Amino acid sequence: MIHHRRVELDTRGKGLVELTREVQAAVRDAAIDEGLCTVFVHHTSASLIINENADPDVQRDLEAFLSRLVPDGDPLYVHTAEGPDDMPAHVKAALTATSLSIPVVGGRADLGTWQGVYLWEHHRRAPHRRRVTITVVG
Repeated sequence: MIHHRRVELDTRGKGLVELTREVQAAVRDAAIDEGLCTVFVHHTSASLIINENADPDVQRDLEAFLSRLVPDGDPLYVHTAEGPDDMPAHVKAALTATSLSIPVVGGRADLGTWQGVYLWEHHRRAPHRRRVTITVVG
């Protein structure tokens, strides 16, 4: 059995948007007991991560670290067609992930107690609409 769900997420600019509920709902709707859930983002300036969802300071610290590692406006970059955060957004997406694999056990995405699934928006201070496909196989 294969079940697909497309999710549209609105971002408020750079930062993390949790989509754990959407992932769990797709797994529940697939009505399987065991299998694999794949989450894929359809953009080159956003990515996906699994990380702590209990303390919002973790999200702020992750954003601060990656922004220090890959700063906006670095004169090293040639690709600046969409502004000084354009190429840094692509680098940040390349350093993280565009897809995640999560085991399905007991009819649920088998995440740890404090784990959440996040879309990480790397581009712009303005809002974006991002497309994610969740595929459940079992």
